[in-house]
Amino acid sequence: MNQGHVICDYEGTSYRARFWEGRGREYEDLVERIALRRLLPPRGRRLLEVGAGFGRLAELYAGYDQVVLLDYAKSGLLEAQERLGRSDRFLYVAADLHHLPLAPGACDTVVTVRVLHHLVNVQSALRGIAAVLRPGGAYVLEYANKRNLKAILRYLSGRQSWSPFVTTPYEFAELNFDFHPSWMTHELHQAGFTVDAGLAVSHFRHPLFKRLASPRALAAVDRLMQRVGAVWKLSPSVFLRGHTPGSGAVVTEDLFCCPACGKGSLTARGDTLVCAGCGALWAVTDGIYDFKTPVAAQ
Repeated sequence: MNQGHVICDYEGTSYRARFWEGRGREYEDLVERIALRRLLPPRGRRLLEVGAGFGRLAELYAGYDQVVLLDYAKSGLLEAQERLGRSDRFLYVAADLHHLPLAPGACDTVVTVRVLHHLVNVQSALRGIAAVLRPGGAYVLEYANKRNLKAILRYLSGRQSWSPFVTTPYEFAELNFDFHPSWMTHELHQAGFTVDAGLAVSHFRHPLFKRLASPRALAAVDRLMQRVGAVWKLSPSVFLRGHTPGSGAVVTEDLFCCPACGKGSLTARGDTLVCAGCGALWAVTDGIYDFKTPVAAQ
């Protein structure tokens, strides 16, 4: 369900085959896993990954009782389901990030990796993520860094017109944005998050480094640089962890909340969920909860 937001939609394409498998990104996969392990709270009742795709990172969530894999593309969720199977532990949800179909306080932890750089309205997404976290819940995010070393050198040498030092986001391709570290920290604070940790990631993404060393060797060096590199943030990718204020437990009675009206609880009815507030019906097909478009209304 879009409701005015422009969405980068991978529906009908295999993100797994198109971007990861056999695409020379073993190094990126390794260093992102290293960073996520360092920042992710090790256990909890429920974790939500937004933009989960085919479930590439799902093995890292072993300490959580329930994992909600959410993506706009149902085709990606079907791939995740093939990898991880159907169970009460993994829930597959097709939905718009700007209208999360989850109850307030439903999650201990939210994760977004390779997601924010596709968003025009980051603040809307951050507010929605904060709402579904319990008080004191953790948000682990990755963003594409505008002020990376390559961009700085290109700008200073005159090979690039846009300045990496200007804090406004830069759209380098349609629906692909780089963000300045100061800008992202400000947006997180505006959404109610306190940033308590960060890592600089993927220092050796350039093809030259990949020709000179193996993915595992590069990842081992990147591991050593992630914490100290976070001081000046010159890497192309930055991971942060923030927390919502207060402390409290996850809401366990109602997981889903109607994204159409934003407040109605949902009740199972056959292969649908019906909203007690507005009457919207949401389909559950092949084990995937589809909150993109209501199938009908009472």
